[in-house]
Amino acid sequence: MSHEIVPVDPIDLPSTSYSRPITSPQDSPEHHHHHYTRSLTFREHVSEPFDSERLPATLASEIQRFLRIANLVESEEPRIAYLCRFHAFEIAHHMDRNSTGRGVRQFKTSLLQRLEQDEEFTVIRRKEKSDVRELKRVYHAYKEYIIKHGVATFNLDHSQREKLVNARRIASVLYEVLKTVTSGAGPQAIADRESIRAKSEFYVPYNILPLDRGGVHQAIMHLPEIKAAVAIVRNTRGLPPPEDFQRHQPFVDLFEFLHYAFGFQSGNVANQREHMILLLSNTIIRQPQKQSSQPKSGDEAVDALMKKFFKNYTSWCKFLGRKNNIRLPCVKKEALQYKTLYIGLYLLIWGEASNLRFMPECLCYIFHQMAYELHGVLAGDVSMITGEKVVPAYGGGHETFLKKVVTPIYKVIEKEAEKNKNGTADHSMWRNYDDLNEFFWSIECFELGWPMRSEHDFFCVEPLDTSKPRRWREKLRFRRQTKKTDEEMEDDEELGPITEEQIKPTQRWLGKTNFVEIRSFWQIFRSFDRMWSFFVLSLQALIIMACHDVGSPLQIFNANIFEDVMSIFITSAFLKLIKGILDIIFKWKTRTTMPINEKKKQMARLGFAAMWTVILPVLYSHSRRKYICYFTSYKTWLGEWCFSPYMVAVTIYLTGSAVELVLFFVPAISKYIETSNHRIFKNLYWWGQPRLFVGRGVQETQISQFKYTFFWILVLLTKFAFSYAFEIKPLIEPTRLIMKVGVRNYEWHEIFPEVKSNAAAIVAVWAPIMVVYFMDTQIWYSVFCTIFGGLYGVLHHLGEIRTLGMLRGRFHTLPSAFNASLIPHSMKDEKRRKQKGFFPFNFCRGSDGQKNSMAKFVLVWNQVINSFRTEDLISNKELDLMTMPMSSEVLSGIIRWPIFLLANKFSTALSIAKDFNGKDEGLYRRIRRDEYMYYAVKECYESLKYILQILVVGDLEKKIISGIINEIEESIRQSSLLEKFKLKELPALHKKCIELVQLLVEGSEDKLPVEKIEEQHSKLVKALQDIFELVTNDMMVHGDRILDLLEPLEDSEEDTGIFMRVIEPQLFESYGERRCIHFPLPDSTSLSEQIQRFLLLLTVKDSAMDIPENLDARRRISFFATSLFMDMPDAPKVRNMMSFSVLTPHYQEDINFSTKELHSAKSSVSIIFYMQKIFPDEWKNFLERMGCENLDALKREGKEEELRNWASFRGQTLSRTVRGMMYCREALKLQAFLDMADDEDILEGYDDVERSNRPLAAQLDALADMKFTYVVSCQMFGAQKSAGDPHAQDILDLMIKYPSLRVAYVEEREEIVLDNPEKVYYSILVKAVNGFDQEIYRVKLPGPPNIGEGKPENQNHSIIFTRGEALQTIDMNQDNYLEEAFKMRNLLQEFLRNRGRRPPTILGLREHIFTGSVSSLAWFMSYQETSFVTIGQRLLANPLRVRFHYGHPDVFDRIFHITRGGISKASRTINLSEDVFAGYNTTLRRGCITYNEYLQVGKGRDVGLNQISKFEAKVANGNSEQTISRDIYRLGQRFDFFRMLSCYFTTIGFYFSSLISVIGIYIYLYGQLYLVLSGLQKTLILEAKVKNIKSLETALASQSFLQLGLLTGLPMVMEIGLEKGFLIAFQDFILMQLQLAAFFFTFSLGTKTHYFGRTILHGGAKYRPTGRKVVVFHANFSENYRLYSRSHFIKGFELIILLVVYELFKHTSQSNMAYSFITFSVWFMSLTWLCAPFLFNPSGFTWEIIVGDWRDWNRWIKEQGGIGIQQDKSWQSWWNDEQAHLRGSGVGARCLEIVLSLRFFLYQYGLVYHLDITQSSTNIIVYALSWVVILATFLTVKAVDLGRQLFSTRKHLVYRFFKVFVFVSILTVIITLSNICHLSIKDLIVSCLAFLPTGWGLILIAQAVRPKIEGTNLWEFTQVLARAYDYGMGVVLFAPMAILAWLPIISAFQTRFLFNEAFNRRLQIQPILAGKKKK
Repeated sequence: MSHEIVPVDPIDLPSTSYSRPITSPQDSPEHHHHHYTRSLTFREHVSEPFDSERLPATLASEIQRFLRIANLVESEEPRIAYLCRFHAFEIAHHMDRNSTGRGVRQFKTSLLQRLEQDEEFTVIRRKEKSDVRELKRVYHAYKEYIIKHGVATFNLDHSQREKLVNARRIASVLYEVLKTVTSGAGPQAIADRESIRAKSEFYVPYNILPLDRGGVHQAIMHLPEIKAAVAIVRNTRGLPPPEDFQRHQPFVDLFEFLHYAFGFQSGNVANQREHMILLLSNTIIRQPQKQSSQPKSGDEAVDALMKKFFKNYTSWCKFLGRKNNIRLPCVKKEALQYKTLYIGLYLLIWGEASNLRFMPECLCYIFHQMAYELHGVLAGDVSMITGEKVVPAYGGGHETFLKKVVTPIYKVIEKEAEKNKNGTADHSMWRNYDDLNEFFWSIECFELGWPMRSEHDFFCVEPLDTSKPRRWREKLRFRRQTKKTDEEMEDDEELGPITEEQIKPTQRWLGKTNFVEIRSFWQIFRSFDRMWSFFVLSLQALIIMACHDVGSPLQIFNANIFEDVMSIFITSAFLKLIKGILDIIFKWKTRTTMPINEKKKQMARLGFAAMWTVILPVLYSHSRRKYICYFTSYKTWLGEWCFSPYMVAVTIYLTGSAVELVLFFVPAISKYIETSNHRIFKNLYWWGQPRLFVGRGVQETQISQFKYTFFWILVLLTKFAFSYAFEIKPLIEPTRLIMKVGVRNYEWHEIFPEVKSNAAAIVAVWAPIMVVYFMDTQIWYSVFCTIFGGLYGVLHHLGEIRTLGMLRGRFHTLPSAFNASLIPHSMKDEKRRKQKGFFPFNFCRGSDGQKNSMAKFVLVWNQVINSFRTEDLISNKELDLMTMPMSSEVLSGIIRWPIFLLANKFSTALSIAKDFNGKDEGLYRRIRRDEYMYYAVKECYESLKYILQILVVGDLEKKIISGIINEIEESIRQSSLLEKFKLKELPALHKKCIELVQLLVEGSEDKLPVEKIEEQHSKLVKALQDIFELVTNDMMVHGDRILDLLEPLEDSEEDTGIFMRVIEPQLFESYGERRCIHFPLPDSTSLSEQIQRFLLLLTVKDSAMDIPENLDARRRISFFATSLFMDMPDAPKVRNMMSFSVLTPHYQEDINFSTKELHSAKSSVSIIFYMQKIFPDEWKNFLERMGCENLDALKREGKEEELRNWASFRGQTLSRTVRGMMYCREALKLQAFLDMADDEDILEGYDDVERSNRPLAAQLDALADMKFTYVVSCQMFGAQKSAGDPHAQDILDLMIKYPSLRVAYVEEREEIVLDNPEKVYYSILVKAVNGFDQEIYRVKLPGPPNIGEGKPENQNHSIIFTRGEALQTIDMNQDNYLEEAFKMRNLLQEFLRNRGRRPPTILGLREHIFTGSVSSLAWFMSYQETSFVTIGQRLLANPLRVRFHYGHPDVFDRIFHITRGGISKASRTINLSEDVFAGYNTTLRRGCITYNEYLQVGKGRDVGLNQISKFEAKVANGNSEQTISRDIYRLGQRFDFFRMLSCYFTTIGFYFSSLISVIGIYIYLYGQLYLVLSGLQKTLILEAKVKNIKSLETALASQSFLQLGLLTGLPMVMEIGLEKGFLIAFQDFILMQLQLAAFFFTFSLGTKTHYFGRTILHGGAKYRPTGRKVVVFHANFSENYRLYSRSHFIKGFELIILLVVYELFKHTSQSNMAYSFITFSVWFMSLTWLCAPFLFNPSGFTWEIIVGDWRDWNRWIKEQGGIGIQQDKSWQSWWNDEQAHLRGSGVGARCLEIVLSLRFFLYQYGLVYHLDITQSSTNIIVYALSWVVILATFLTVKAVDLGRQLFSTRKHLVYRFFKVFVFVSILTVIITLSNICHLSIKDLIVSCLAFLPTGWGLILIAQAVRPKIEGTNLWEFTQVLARAYDYGMGVVLFAPMAILAWLPIISAFQTRFLFNEAFNRRLQIQPILAGKKKK
């Protein structure tokens, strides 16, 4: 309707006149008029709905319901619709009279036009004389309907329930309109609409609990625990009178009292009221039942909640030495009320705290003050000052708490976050959430007061310019001394007179609290100083031992060796001094908030460290080899004891470490000392660590401690043994030789020619070995992680069932395992299980109370298989083969196995019987040997017998059939079957039976014509006669006995005169009224299913053994079966289980693929085409389910929505995630049904009972609602809704599809305050009601919530709408499965298990990566991720005890986390990896994190190289930010030594080890370059005969192998081996290598190291969106260059130049084999870094695409940048963006960047002396002349660029001549030099190798000093030079691709190794790559 909107002037209503439509009886249509309408020419009226969804944000919440109801009733009651719209217009006009809000003017104009259009028509259609009467008539009609049908809502079906809800909504709106019309108060009635709405008794929007009067009849309100909880909350007896709070009615409940007492928002109160009731009810139901019949009072439940909610608060009070303000009366009932009020108060504070929720101790402070006020109000205390009753400091006005408490603190957070400057500012310049929260860890926080003092320093957000205050103070002091006036002072200074404002004390910025995040690699040493000190001291000891040639550890105790080894403590003292200095430097900016005691301690520690660095070296030097020895009286292994003063000093020095060692072995005592608030223990603990609120008492139990200590002792022993034997000891002798050799002749100008020690050579040899020494612990950790993780997996039944064959073999045990694991046990069974003791499972048939357990298994199994069919993983046939029939036999334990288990068993049994020779017992044993064969034979026999009994109805025929059956059964009993029957005819009988059953199946089809029925009947008779003849004549030895039964029939027929009838063929034939067979069969579903199953049993072949064919279905069934054998807690009943919520944050990702997206093929193939080719079996199953043949048929039948869903469920979309998580609700309902249903209900089936038994269905829904909530936090839903974005409709469609789904979003809107629009923000929860989104709760926020990292802020705003005691965090690229959802109640019981000292607070879950099925990259990523989320986390949780939270589907103890800062951290930049900080925070706050492998959740990953690299970059950025964070520092300091090792090597250690492994390669190559170019290598080889130092070769070769092989491969191979078998694991590993997996992992190593190192130095960490669409498409060359130029290409070129130079100048006597062996890994790495982006780029070697890439590259490199030009359009824009990390970099980082850039000058310095033109001169002038050449080259480049700028556009010919002139000049100079100075071709090549790195080094230095040179000609030249370098590198990279693109086989080979998995699955990948749309 936008085209109809015409802006008009604002409409002003006179305040005195308030005109409405006709309200009096005497009014008539002819005389009707009012101020809003104009007379219109009457025309034919067309009623169209007025748009009620796209409304101005300022008005939507107030008027939308009226417009919706108007549309709803318009067809039947047009006048009512008109009145509703008119009322909406009045409200809109009242809210914004001047139409200043966005879109308000257009809306009001449009609505007014609609009112004018409808006025006359609706008056005519009115059924009463006036509008009031019309309103009353309709209102009373709906009211009567509600009263009539609203009593037992759970008896209504879905449609009736919808009608009732609509009736309630309409009546509620009509009540508001009617009240406003009849009140006669005009505008006042509009203003009082809130109170009118509150009085409406018909419809109050609710979330889960309908707490209004209309909701009492709903099933959930009838649950006893809900009633008990509601009674507790509504116990208002004894509260202060409502008149004290300006309320005239009694308080409804305790929350309403708190609302009026403290000024909380009504939306917050309603939300937390329901929250509290659900928490109470779920806690009440789990309390142990008492013997008394009295209902539970709820005391125990409230006490349990009190303990959980206030554990952190009480700890905080104790820590600060304050008494907590939770004061309870002695009377039990009053105490219960007080406790409920305290919990409610905390929930209301938390619910409205917004961003303050990230600051748990800030909330503790607020609660502390408000709880004190609450107690005063409840106790009726009187103020000693005023003499009046105590009232809350901030009163109870409208939104008082938000405005007066939350907003001031929020403004501090917001302003501090602004100083972050989007991640570019230094962390020390602003306070993050942690800094602000940790202010409340000190007693000074109480100086804030209550009410809070706004002048307190806490609220100061700007560091003061201290110069002016100082000058003013000096001026004031001078004026007092000299007694000068202000006027006289003005002549002396420019500051002017002193004002009162300047004399007032000014606020000071508090600065950082407790910790400063400083960018430095020293942070790694500072956080893990004990580890680095240990490694350094161990290295020193190993070198000393190697120098003494120690061969046995016992030799260390030799006096001389021992004394030398003891020198390590001197090094230890120096390291402690460094640590002390670093502590002071890094904590300098916390000095304003640091306690004075802490300052003293820091200085004292520094002093002691300095003292020991003097004492120990002095004593060591004086007492060396001067010691006193004491011989032992008995012979011992020591022989003698020797002491010296130095040793005594070391003993004293180690006293503190000895105390720590003792406490390490007694962790309980250590924990008590740390957590105790006693003064003695505080003083004892003072010296060790800063006394902080977190990080105390994190010790584990002694058993856990022993396990991870043992693990690390093994790792370290192996590491040191390897290092000593293969790294250190082999270098000792060569080092001695190097030191002896004197070097006199250098091949360059030696800077220090007098130095003869060859120190540089020793450094070049030892440095790479040192790097290997410090990084190889990571490798040994991976090795032992593989071993221990594998053993753990085996012991815990992982991989118990890996294949379909194993599944079939173990299937008969599944019902027992299912019964033991997933079915709640009775008390009798529980006692029996406890008596069993050791064994966790008891696979018995079932106790007397659980005879229906088999039926439960069958029901659940069938539901799982049906879900497979719904997901299109299996076909209809597979569904039939996999389901298990439900019958009454199941209740007795007899089970009918699914047919896929019995595949071909019956045919095999027939073959055995046909050819068997022997006795019956032998045949029986042979068939019984295979259980499934026996079951197949038995079931076929029983089925045939049952079908014949129903089919045959003739008396004689029944007699004959009975005779045959009796004969068979008698012979079986007598073991004479082989004697009485000829079993060779069984195949013929088998064939005839198949024919019979097929006729029955065809005859059971509906609506067969009569002729067809007769034809089928004849065929059926013939089939029966054939079977009879076959059995009696050919099979039965005594068949004549059966034929004798026909004799009486012959006699009777002769008597009747029918002489000519042939008897046998006419058997079973009907004649006359006589019916011999019942055909068609009775219309029975169970009978049809049994016949169908019988047919399948007879006909199914070997192919059914591969059922299901879908790989994902196989994996899911196998894992589900395996998990039943794992150790999981017993399942409680659904009613007794813990309640939980699922929370999914969503920003702007896909919800569903739109129809346009599905069929669009802009740059490649369409999504639907891609899905068809990638999932061909699922597409076929989908078409079968839809009943269509192809895509066109789907479109013709209008099934586009089903098509959208099918495609979306195979992408990484929100709809896939929601579908998966809603399986939890479906599983809970089914489990609740099994808990409550009797045998008949189970036999009837879950789906049928849910439809027929409505009260039971309502009860199931109620239980599911009480136990499970799913909230999707769609941050942009409000904006999308306002803009009409299709995503908003997709979200609404999801809510309609899943009615229990809730969506939370942030609404940003303008509100008119004093005629000025102001932006306000709300957090809103909505649900779907009858096709619309219904707002449930609205909580106003103090400002925009996204002031930190986006995802945690999104989670934080919506977490208040979650419910339950547990919270599962699910990202929107995850999935869930029905069979896994059945295990959720088992999982939640883990919270009640103790894991060591404490129960878990985070439950880790396993993930399955579902995106690894097509491309090789996706496969690699899938396996890498799988090994991390399984074997890696298995070990982290147990035994290492350092598992944190990694963004996986972990389940949080919700109450624990909402009282301790939430489920993530949100400070900008530092918390980029927000999820892992939740784990850090939990561990520091004494939580416990476990990992459970019996439940898995699906997860999608990026599948293209560019997307994977962006993800790796984001994770590396996050890890570098973790490195400098306070959380890692505290974990490193607070953990014991071995747990600290676990923490380091499983978090930042992995990235730092990767970084130093790459640095090690650089150190090695530059060391070799130095040796080669200086001539040292030649001298050493010739004179010292050191053949390139073999030990160096060995160490580097081993490092390369381990780095490339073990580090990435071993855990992966072990995990695949456990789950799929080790043969398959080995095959997969080999196949991965053939598909260039080593290239991929080595390339990823480069990504990690680049971004990790750069971010620590310069910052620049940011979220990198990767996109989650399907990715198997080509990325152009310029995109790859932009992404990898600085991270990979530059480093790859540098390594290649190093290798080439080394190859050119290495000494000729060095063997090529040795060179190749050492440098192989470096060549491999450098080539990988250069080539991998193109190798893994689909269609990267297709000529047409290559040509397009070249054009795009040239366009990009030449395009000029500027404002608004994106980096993908211009090289200049990209180049500027690429340096963004340097802009916020500090001086130290820039200087380090310059120092690192100096390495590029080494090439030039060394190579110019090796040019032939220098004639072996080593004079420094040679080096100087080389700079002249470089300068000339630069001037030439600048001249060419200048010429391009001047002539290229207008004087193109001149420009060409100029370029020719330059070229000829350069050529002339080269020829001249070659003739005169003997310049050779080699010289030209070497010059390039020398000068190219120098140019690049100059560019890097220029970038580092950019602020100083920007805007000068030098900077412009730097840009020109950089562009030339990038163009040159691009050409070098592009040339090989272009050459290879000429060879077609290369492209085919690339496609094969990239998509080998797709080829193996016979997927059509070529059409996708070709981009052809094929049907």
